[in-house]
This record gives sequence, structure tokens and C-alpha cells, in this order.
Amino acid sequence: MIGVDPEGERAEWKALGDEEVVRRVLTGDRALFEVLMRRYNQRLYRVARAILRNDGEAEDVMQQAYVEAYSHLGQFEGRAKFSTWLTKIAVHEALARVRRRVRDSPLGHRSKDKGDEEDTMSRIRSKEPSPEQQASHEELRALLESAIASLPATYRSVVVLRDVEGMSTAETAECLSLREDAVKTRLHRARALLREELYERAGVTAPTAFPFHLTRCDRVVATVFARLDLGVPLQAN
Repeated sequence: MIGVDPEGERAEWKALGDEEVVRRVLTGDRALFEVLMRRYNQRLYRVARAILRNDGEAEDVMQQAYVEAYSHLGQFEGRAKFSTWLTKIAVHEALARVRRRVRDSPLGHRSKDKGDEEDTMSRIRSKEPSPEQQASHEELRALLESAIASLPATYRSVVVLRDVEGMSTAETAECLSLREDAVKTRLHRARALLREELYERAGVTAPTAFPFHLTRCDRVVATVFARLDLGVPLQAN
């Protein structure tokens, strides 16, 4: 049986760099596009969800971003990382949805109870996770996700790309069409709102937030393959 990691990427695919996969897709091995999808499903989900705060819309954005990326794959020139190029497409699609949402619902509002958030954060006291905290890992992760989701939109996407996805300041700036100093400023303010104790004292780390499970990964891959008429995904064989 062929080994598969938790995100659904076959073991033999891991040795392929993004640029090599792109080259092979462009020269006719179209089904290999699945490698790129499985490699970046979680990143695109996280950033789309950070902007839209809706699971269903985030998944729709992912699918459209992949369709756009595949359709314009020949325009990828390698001047930036493929992951940055792809993430930027997803960010643009998510922001377009936000603009449509605002246009269609001009009186829409965002609810946020900052008092409750501050009170929750203030209850996290111990520098080292206690046994009880360790036993409640999933609840703590949910607390982290909730705190990130409660941030203003301009901060959420920066936090997700920098602290959750571990992208560099330059990559984040490229994806969000910002200057690097703007990314640094927003990240600093976002961390102040989140209070770094949430990362350090709750016993959870940012990369555990907003997981993208294999079943959803399979669904997104299958849907995009159907939209692009690429046949059956390799992983399904």
C-alpha cells in the first residue's frame, strides 16, 4: 500500500518540488495538479476562513482559487514561491467575496464581545500547562481559534499567514498586497489583542488551529477535478 500522510499526500510525491510539479502539469501530466492541491489545502482553507469566518465559503474560495490557478498556471513565472502565488489567488477571491457581501448587505454588522474575550484570556494564569490544561487540549485549541476569529479582519489574515502558517513577512506582504512594514505593524497589534499568553500559557500552538481534515481535503480535490475535467484524482485510485 502506498504511504499517505495526514493531509493525503502520497509518500513519493513529497520529493517533487512545486516548480517541478507545475512543469509536469504544463507538459501534459494534468492529474498531477492534485499534488499541489493536497499540499496547500490546509493553508488556503485557513487563510480563506480567516477572511470570511465561514467554513462553507472558505471551501468555495479554495475550489475557485484552484480553478483559477490551474487555468492560469502558464502565467506562473517562478519569481515568487508557487505557494505564495497560489495563496495570493485565494486571498483575492476571499476579499472579492467580502466586497460582494458588503455590497449586497450594506447594513451588515460584525458582532464581537471584547469583554468576554478579555475575561477568558485573563483566566489563563499558569505559565506551564497543568495536567488539567493538557487534558483539555481540544478546548484550548478551540479557545485559540475563537480568539483569532474575533480579531478585526485586517489582523486575522496576517496572524493566520505569519503565526499559523509560518510564512515570512515578505511572503505575507506579497499575498496580501501590503508593504512589509504594514505586515509587521498589524502583526504586532494583533498579538497585543490576542495576548501572547494565549499561545504560551494555554498549552497549544498556533499551527494546531483550524485543522483541515482529510475527508474535506478529498472532497475539495474531487470537486475541483470534476470542474476542470481532469478525471479521477490519483489518490482515489
